[in-house]
Amino acid sequence: MIRVIKADERHIDGIVKVCTDGYWATYGVSHPQEYINRIIKEFYNNYRISKEVTVSNKYWGGYFVAVENKKVLGAGGGGMIEEDKGEIFVLYLDPERRNEGIGTKILDAITNQQKGFGATEQWVSVQKGNQKGIPFYEAKGFEFQYEKEGYGNEEGENFISLRYSRQI
Repeated sequence: MIRVIKADERHIDGIVKVCTDGYWATYGVSHPQEYINRIIKEFYNNYRISKEVTVSNKYWGGYFVAVENKKVLGAGGGGMIEEDKGEIFVLYLDPERRNEGIGTKILDAITNQQKGFGATEQWVSVQKGNQKGIPFYEAKGFEFQYEKEGYGNEEGENFISLRYSRQI
């Protein structure tokens, strides 16, 4: 049985693995290896994740994990970006476990947390061309708002982030 719970130190390695594998599965065909390695090194390393599972406040609500038989199948987290606006900062699944409702369960946990913080609107950034994330968020009621320069672009890179929002 899959349960979505607040992550703690026991889940660090699983979060690193599912986010790394999910990132590669999402961007491995559309982004250069150097870019992917740079982003993974910055965000999905044991040191950073260990800090992020021990901190929880309205600006970073901590990680939620989908767990089955002690294995992390998905991980996500978000926080408040304004008094009444939340944002999904990260949401990845084990690529072998897509289309089982796991992402929806994690999104619901983050959304409920943000509603508890006073959010009535929720935002997410999705890289242009992300054919896993875009259909998922659109199916959950997120609507495209605008484009902006992608996070982590270095000289000569022009990746685009699509900003989506929905009322919650």
